[in-house]
Amino acid sequence: MMDNELYQEVLLQHSKRPRNFGPLENATHAADGHNALCGDEISVALRIGNGTVEEAKFTGSACAICTASASIMTGEVKGLTCDAVGTLAGKFRQLAKDGNVPDIPMKLQVLGGVHQFPQRVKCAVLPWETLVSALDSPVA
Repeated sequence: MMDNELYQEVLLQHSKRPRNFGPLENATHAADGHNALCGDEISVALRIGNGTVEEAKFTGSACAICTASASIMTGEVKGLTCDAVGTLAGKFRQLAKDGNVPDIPMKLQVLGGVHQFPQRVKCAVLPWETLVSALDSPVA
């Protein structure tokens, strides 16, 4: 399967049946993100214990690219330290812009195809920006 076909297939799978979608009970951290250009709205909730992401979920109303990115992201960050999550978010941002970043999980590499559509990069990156905000936003 060509890279573009794989990109489209992964987007469809994760946008139609997103993983980790729904509210997170006993969340310790949360943040909301909004893309004013297209109207995407997303919320990311985390349960962090001992500096590690134990659980991650998202809710919201967003385009297929944003939903797929959030779906894959929430699966990839579980079990990572908060520092590792921040590093991974930076690598993903670069991947979305350039299409190629070494040392990034294979599941994320397929989303590198979004770099071919500069106007959609923000859609793919919004969940990651919201995730980083959530790391710094404890639930009261």
